[in-house]
Amino acid sequence: MSSNFLYHLNPAQQKAASHLHGPMLVVAGAGSGKTRTLTYRIANLLLNHDIASEAILAVTFTNKAAKEMNERIQSLLTKEVAQRDLGKAFSEINDWEQEKLRKKVYKRYINSFAEDGLWMGTFHSMCCRILRLDIDKYQDPNGRAWTKNFSIFDDSDAQSLVKDIIVNQLKLDEKKFEPRSVRFAIGNAKNKGWTPEEYEKQSDDSPYRKRAIAQVYNLYQNQLATNNALDFDDLIFLPVRLFQKNPEVLNYWHNRFKHILVDEYQDTNRTQYDLIRLLATNDNQPTWENRSIFVVGDADQSIYSFRSADFTILMEFQDAFGDRLPDAHTKTMIKLEENYRSVANILEIANQLIDNNSQRIDKILKATRPEGDLIELYRAADEVDEAQFVIEQIRRVKSKTPSANLGHFAILYRTNAQSRPFEEMLVRWNIPYKVVGGLRFYDRKEIKDILSYLRLLSNPSDTLGLMRIINIPKRSIGKATLDKLQQAAQELSVPIWEIISDETTVKTLAGRSARGVLSFVELMQKWQAKVS
Repeated sequence: MSSNFLYHLNPAQQKAASHLHGPMLVVAGAGSGKTRTLTYRIANLLLNHDIASEAILAVTFTNKAAKEMNERIQSLLTKEVAQRDLGKAFSEINDWEQEKLRKKVYKRYINSFAEDGLWMGTFHSMCCRILRLDIDKYQDPNGRAWTKNFSIFDDSDAQSLVKDIIVNQLKLDEKKFEPRSVRFAIGNAKNKGWTPEEYEKQSDDSPYRKRAIAQVYNLYQNQLATNNALDFDDLIFLPVRLFQKNPEVLNYWHNRFKHILVDEYQDTNRTQYDLIRLLATNDNQPTWENRSIFVVGDADQSIYSFRSADFTILMEFQDAFGDRLPDAHTKTMIKLEENYRSVANILEIANQLIDNNSQRIDKILKATRPEGDLIELYRAADEVDEAQFVIEQIRRVKSKTPSANLGHFAILYRTNAQSRPFEEMLVRWNIPYKVVGGLRFYDRKEIKDILSYLRLLSNPSDTLGLMRIINIPKRSIGKATLDKLQQAAQELSVPIWEIISDETTVKTLAGRSARGVLSFVELMQKWQAKVS
């Protein structure tokens, strides 16, 4: 028995959500209900077409978006199953039955943490799951390999590694080869699908610079492999290489994921596109029988080119997968043009501005809300005048509307460097404020320390994690001792854990620090025994 829940959508959303087989590009303007459409399409596949949840792969741009979509799908499915199986509205059943039904729906249709459940998450999280299962089937052209218990280095770990290679191994001028910019270049290379050798051939840098960065990139990959570690860019780069080198592995995942959905398609890079293309087509010309590739995006909203995102991938969707027919006749593109977020005056200006962009798929956002207030433009003389004007507007509104809470105001600026004049003006007028951002939870020192302990328990080859915590808390292990241990590990081409696990070697190299090193080893071995 099918459910008729698609009537909640507008006609364009209904057409998109009911799409079953083949390629489909949904050009979704801002505020047009794209998340709602994606949610209803997944629910439609599960409920009305009896598609197995394990056959669906939904890729979002952020973990927050994945969580929100997961919750929406579960809520929608639960309400529909209540009506279909119990003949009642979800709100009409008691709390105990509601909880029981939620669990039943989750287990039957979602079960996203199980191997045979619905896969929903970011490119990085999806690819990490694939690599946890299949990375041992891959070896790169230089013979580098990884095991399934690999660690994942964050940006600061990766930059530390790059800096060590630049300064200590290649002896390059750190001013000319700033570690952050070199790390960025390596990341961009991976996002374009380039190995170190391909980077040296295809980069636009000068011959000397690209040769040096290619050397850093190559040594960086060596160090990652020695640590049995990947960086964030590897999480997508390696599955693509794995699929290209191992048709059997690609064939398994291609057969597994019959229906692929991608959100924010305008922000994908070339490596992510290669990944989706391989999964959807098995690197062949697909027949699309009982399969679909369904992407949602809008070139007008592309903001991540600095991270190698390429909006032309969206523009080329129909050449790559579709029917190549004009907009009026195509069966592989739907436009969502009704905006439920902004008032008409805002949309009118937005439409006029973006119309000057020639590299886009034409669409006109139509407001479903009234006109609203007129938009004001103030051209400031400088940053001080700008800040003063903004604070005066806040004070004016506050004086006219005493009930207005300061928490209702927000000041947006393009870069963090622009905050200073606003902050100075807010302090001058004694207006309390909070700068949104700051250090993220996982960037805090104590959290990174704890994670390093956990990483080392899972992956003893993680030298970077080991070096971070071997002296935390203090164990009287000096820098000279750590340098000797590192040098010994490098000379033998083994992880430093193998060096410090040998009591005789530690006593020989560490001297008075040996006691601290051995106490650390004893602690980790004790925890490893408990884990296993």
